Amino acid sequence: MTSKKQMKSASRLYAVQALFQMEASEQGMNEVRDQFINHRFGATLEGQEYVEGNVELFEKLLFTAVNEQAAIDQMTDRALVAKWPIDRIDPTLRSLFRSAGAEFLIGDTPPKVAIVEYVDVAKAFFHLALSKKTTGAVMTVDGGNIAASLR
Repeated sequence: MTSKKQMKSASRLYAVQALFQMEASEQGMNEVRDQFINHRFGATLEGQEYVEGNVELFEKLLFTAVNEQAAIDQMTDRALVAKWPIDRIDPTLRSLFRSAGAEFLIGDTPPKVAIVEYVDVAKAFFHLALSKKTTGAVMTVDGGNIAASLR
């Protein structure tokens, strides 16, 4: 049985993957959301078992990341060094920043918990050194109090 914490962690990973898929394939949010909920959450594909996700968190992350993308991207740009603008970074990392920014905006998760969760997501895609840079950038984005600045 999957715990609530595992389901939320899986939802964060799935949100990053879904945001990446939307950008790479130019598919719409509803189409990608349905694909993940119906075919990835709790599924077994090619011998790989996928953890059941928290649908509510997944949908909130996608909706907020898409609807607040410009504001999240601006905050992320300010958090990154001038040589590393958001439109030039790896699309997976860009999706991670957008999902993390969405979670900060939603405000249901303590920032320190969200930071740890997204560093874990980063480790699924990148080596440790980049994960540490991701931590710094995500903390800086939240340090800029993304939620307060967008309200």
